[in-house]
Amino acid sequence: MFKQFLEQTSDKQVYLITSLAIFILFFLLVSILLLKMSRERVKYMSELPLNETGHD
Repeated sequence: MFKQFLEQTSDKQVYLITSLAIFILFFLLVSILLLKMSRERVKYMSELPLNETGHD
């Protein structure tokens, strides 16, 4: 299946496939990092804009 797919791709499609692969890898990396983040850190980050003082 992949052999036929690679044989039919043109030079323009290589850029599209590469950009899609980069996007998927980035999305998976961010998802993994978010799932590994502790609940305390998530709570701290979510309350950060509300807890800032000293700015008028």
